Amino acid sequence: MANSFVTRRTAATVLAMAALVPALPKGAFALDVNQARTLVDGAVAAVNATIDSGKSEAAMLRDFEAIFARYADVRYIAQSALGPAGRSASPAAMDAYVKAFQGYIAHKYGRRFREFIGGQIEVTGARPLKSFFEVTSTARLKGQAPFQVAWHVFDKSGKNLFFNIIIEGVNMLAAERTEIGAMLDRRKGDISALTADLRALG
Repeated sequence: MANSFVTRRTAATVLAMAALVPALPKGAFALDVNQARTLVDGAVAAVNATIDSGKSEAAMLRDFEAIFARYADVRYIAQSALGPAGRSASPAAMDAYVKAFQGYIAHKYGRRFREFIGGQIEVTGARPLKSFFEVTSTARLKGQAPFQVAWHVFDKSGKNLFFNIIIEGVNMLAAERTEIGAMLDRRKGDISALTADLRALG
């Protein structure tokens, strides 16, 4: 009887766990802390190479856009910044907005990273945090005290990508939700007008 009970209990446990699997985020077990760190190591190496390149600002900003396109979940960041307004947009309007947002965000943060010329960013650690991983790094700039740059990484799109950067306590995702929301309000909710303005800013 005991063995029969254990078998039934084990079977019930397995079935209960199987029932929970569809509720878990896509790729919930695919990404681990080492993979998250490897992704950010690659992004940081690319950023360091760009800031050390001696290229013109325009060329460096093109490089930063390529870095964002390679290592960031740009669509997720863009949709998160837009918020509920994106639900009523057509697929074509959303695609145009995401493309414009990519240029805008890459140039905005590329200019920030360009301030790091003469310095270096070094990855220092990684840890699981809620439903994603946080990879920490230290920026060391000439004439300034070192400060932390944190990267949030997940695989929601099926790829390992970062979806947020926190520089000296400034949260990119939260800041862009506020900024894009205010821009959209000024354009009375017109996503096409917002897209045109983002292209100009990018």
